[in-house]
Amino acid sequence: MTVILFIKRAIMIEKVTSDIFIVGGENSAPSDAAVYLVKTDYSAVLIDAGTAMGSKSIFANIIKTGVDPETIGYIFLTHCHYDHTQGLAEILKAIGKKDLPVIAHPSIFRLNFSTFPYLRNVGVMMGDREEALRNAGAELYLTRDPLQLMSGIFTTGEVKRVTDFEEAGISLSTIDDGHVKPDPMMDDISIAACVRGKAPVVLTGCSHAGIVNILTQVSKVCGRREFECVTGGFHLVEAPDERIKKTTEALKKFSIKSIVPGHCTGFRAQASLYSAFGPAFKPLQTGMVLKF
Repeated sequence: MTVILFIKRAIMIEKVTSDIFIVGGENSAPSDAAVYLVKTDYSAVLIDAGTAMGSKSIFANIIKTGVDPETIGYIFLTHCHYDHTQGLAEILKAIGKKDLPVIAHPSIFRLNFSTFPYLRNVGVMMGDREEALRNAGAELYLTRDPLQLMSGIFTTGEVKRVTDFEEAGISLSTIDDGHVKPDPMMDDISIAACVRGKAPVVLTGCSHAGIVNILTQVSKVCGRREFECVTGGFHLVEAPDERIKKTTEALKKFSIKSIVPGHCTGFRAQASLYSAFGPAFKPLQTGMVLKF
């Protein structure tokens, strides 16, 4: 799914006008994950890139929104998985800029694979690795630390795992020093927009770090536990009922005005969140518009 967050101005303002349009994702390619475009007075930020199958549709959808692709000043990758990264090189070529900042965790290009039901790489594919991205116009900013892109918009950096019930949500492995090891998905990072007069808006990819851990980290940066909107994938699709229950209970301890999960969240988790949040809950879906 492609989301566009329009922010009239970032932090240090009196009023914010912001809309979220779902203009891509499953309708651009069946396997595409959430893809966001954040537009401010300074420049636009593209968050994730879907798969190679959907890159042309995603780029076309960006144009349909009226956002000039030349205003995209940053690209942010939430984590390594191919449904979030495989279309990046093609989108970079379509944008046509040189030295376009691409922000990600430093381990994003590691081998990340699953052995069920068979051995396969599910991380960044060959056509979207470092050299290919640089050749397509990217300038890579690979950091574990939170990074401010502009006034009011920042990344979480590597998320501290503080809960005892959250984990990556999928059994994955990597190879380190010649040994196969479990991969805890430490490259899973998110982005937030803090604006005067509004609580932060948090945009996640798959929340492999745990959605409660992510909000805890953002709340420490912003100094508040209120959120205007939390949207994206929560990766609870295969979570046991007990984890879904604990996640829902923990989220209720924050003040969340609007919660809009989709992608890998799963029906059971969405039902639990709807029961807990009532009218504040909306399922993330193509064609919806969220206004703040």
